[in-house]
Formats: sequence, C-alpha cells, structure tokens
Amino acid sequence: MQRKARKAYVPGLVALLVAVAAGCTGAGDGGGSPTDPKPGGPTPVASPGKYRTLREPCGSVPLATLQQLLPTAPGLAEEQQEKIYRGTAAVTYDTDRRVGCSWKADSPDASHQLVIDVERVVSYDPAVSDDDRAQEVYARKETAAELPAPGNGDSNGDPAGSPSPDDTSTDGTSPDDTSTASGATTQTVSPSATTSPSAGASGASGAPGTPGAPVEGLQPRVLDGLGDAAFLDDAVARSGSAAQNRTVSVVFRTSNVIVTLQYTEQPAHPTDVPDSAELQERARGLARKLADQMNE
Repeated sequence: MQRKARKAYVPGLVALLVAVAAGCTGAGDGGGSPTDPKPGGPTPVASPGKYRTLREPCGSVPLATLQQLLPTAPGLAEEQQEKIYRGTAAVTYDTDRRVGCSWKADSPDASHQLVIDVERVVSYDPAVSDDDRAQEVYARKETAAELPAPGNGDSNGDPAGSPSPDDTSTDGTSPDDTSTASGATTQTVSPSATTSPSAGASGASGAPGTPGAPVEGLQPRVLDGLGDAAFLDDAVARSGSAAQNRTVSVVFRTSNVIVTLQYTEQPAHPTDVPDSAELQERARGLARKLADQMNE
C-alpha cells in the first residue's frame, strides 16, 4: 500500500515541477519581465475637474454691485428697476455645462450693459484631464484676443500708479472667471454674442494711437492673481454715426471652469469716450468677486 501511494505522489510532483519550469521558460522566451504590465490592462484615467456643476449667474452679482455698474434714470419705478437688475438668463442646453446672464440699463448720461458667461469644460478623452482641456480652451481665447506685448505695469498686471481693485470700492463691492474670444464647442446661445464690437468698427482693436485707446499701462493684458489664468481686453467701437462705446472684457479660468465678463458703456453724447480706467477697475473687481464665490 505504501509503494502504491508513493507511485501516485511522485508523478504528481514531477508534473508540478514541469509546469513551473514551462511557465518560467515561456516568460523568458517572450522577452518580457515578471513586472511588465499585462497587455490589455486598465488604461490610466485622468482626474476629473474640480467643478461638476455651475452656479446660477443672474443671482451671483449683489444688487449693490449691479446698481453701481448699471445706473438707471432718476425716479425710475421700483418694479422697472427690479426687472433690470433681475437680469436675463442665457439660453443654454445644459446648465451644468454652460450658463450666462445679461443686464442692461439706461441713464441720462450713458447706457451700460453687463454680460457674464460661464463654461464648465469636460474632457471626453480619458487620457486628458478636464483641467488640461479647459486650459486649451482658455489658451485659444487668449490667442484670439491678440493681446499686445506687455507694457509698463506691475507684476499683477495692474497699470503703474493706478489703484488696485483690492483697495477700492468704486463698484460698491469688495473686489474680486464664460466672451470676446470664442473657442468653446458646447451647444449654447452665448450672451456675449450681442455685445462684442463689430468686426468693422473703428478702433475696435484698442491699439495705441487709436481714438479712445487705453493709455499706457491700461492696454489689453494678461492678469495675475485671478484664478489659474486670466486676461483683460479693452476695445472702443463706433458703428457709422452712432456714439462710441467701450467694452472691457475679463476672461479667467479656475480649474475646469472658464468665466467671461463683459462690461460695456455707451455715452449719450457721440463725442464722449468712456473712461478706460474706471471700466477696467469695475470689471476686474466683479471678476474677483465671482472667482471668490467659486471657491466658497
């Protein structure tokens, strides 16, 4: 009985040793390493963006700020003021991907318009993160803006000698990124489409020497300290005999969200040109507030 048991055991042990040896030989023949990843293994997936939803923009700007940015005619009925400051939401097909709001008010001296556009960028490539895709979209917007070479200004993109938005309250708020430059591919009717200066408008580029162009230090430029990346554009336009209007745009990116803010003033008198420093200060102050809200 013991011999029979030994005969039954030894062939099994030999078979096991043969199988192990064959496995080692196969690995060596394939030229691979025991630590090499297996073909067809899981592909690394890029991390999603910080933001999964978007804040409703019409209610994001405090009433006091809207009243400073969009003055109305004296004595305007309260219900009419409420309608103006309520804003008009942009028509979008997915409010988790893109939202917007616009306001417009008229006063005896000028007409003002404010437009906010917010886009959440999503990468459908598992190898590219939402943040990286948003950076690509933002970079296209900055390139399309054709910003001039940096002029005199401090390290924060502020004009030399001008007050910082952090030290002023001319817009009625504590200072604080949607668009002038396009590049987004989501299905939406962007509110900014109605406010951009026309392509044939005189002085739309805001180049130095153009009537109404920003003075030294206030030219369109990259901004530091606002989101992950930001720039400011400033353009004056005239259409035929209509009065000049100035549009200051601030575009900034925070993680996978891009915010575009446009603030336009059109004077009642055709020879008046809106003040660049004042409009830029107010636009940058509101942009900072919107960026702070995103981090709450």
